Amino acid sequence: MTAISVDGQRVAANVLAEVAARVEARVEAGLPRPHLAAVLVGDDPASETYVRHKRRDAERVGITSSDHRLPATATTAEVVELVHFLNRSPEVSGILVQQPLPRQVDVEAVVAAVDPTKDVDGFHPLNAGRLLLGQPGLVACTPAGIIRMLDAYGVPIEGRRAVVVGRSNIVGKPVSLLLLRRNATVTVCHSKTMGLPEVCREADILVAAVGHLGLVKPDWVKPGAAVIDVGVNRRDDGRLGGDVDPAVAEVAGWLSPVPGGVGPVTRAMLMANTCRAEEARRPG
Repeated sequence: MTAISVDGQRVAANVLAEVAARVEARVEAGLPRPHLAAVLVGDDPASETYVRHKRRDAERVGITSSDHRLPATATTAEVVELVHFLNRSPEVSGILVQQPLPRQVDVEAVVAAVDPTKDVDGFHPLNAGRLLLGQPGLVACTPAGIIRMLDAYGVPIEGRRAVVVGRSNIVGKPVSLLLLRRNATVTVCHSKTMGLPEVCREADILVAAVGHLGLVKPDWVKPGAAVIDVGVNRRDDGRLGGDVDPAVAEVAGWLSPVPGGVGPVTRAMLMANTCRAEEARRPG
């Protein structure tokens, strides 16, 4: 068995095409284009790359964007002040606070400062709570993208056993809730889970999101399972690698690659969230 590669570039292209059509319809109706404002603190190279890709995706779908930069020495108060300025701006549809933030900045305070209606990251406590309660709201981009990838490749979710390795607020917890919403039976694993390989082997859908290079081995995977690799790790030679050993492709039914899997879809879902935020703020 050789796994079907879950091509994130292809899934992302479909999402971006849908967003572009929605944006164009708004423009034709005389409504303003959505606008995404990115907040960057310091000069983290990975953040610079992500924001550059974000700018390219925005241009592709007709969304305008702006970058708002603060030095690496910025305080929590200064970052919050900038966020509040963007909250008040009528031109801004969505606000992306690029992480990681410098150590002296209180991340929770900054996230909580974002207007929930402009929280295109889906990290605000109000949006996280809405997800937990099954209510409408902006959902974190990577978890939403994972569900989109599974659907794009026809992976059954309802009634299936799903295992999520990782319990972060950014990926693990929200994707477990989205899978539960789709009637999967979900187990969330973490560093204290006993018998992790055996638990993973029970999964029809396995999501690996712990940031540990090659953690998931072929004998951890149920034959024919769908495996979504969220990990982004640096190998000794500088290349990127995921949380899943590439040899898993010989066992799984579906496997997302790293790079080229979850990453492009995450950025595409950011565009979808920005469009959705604008549609909610100023309906056509």
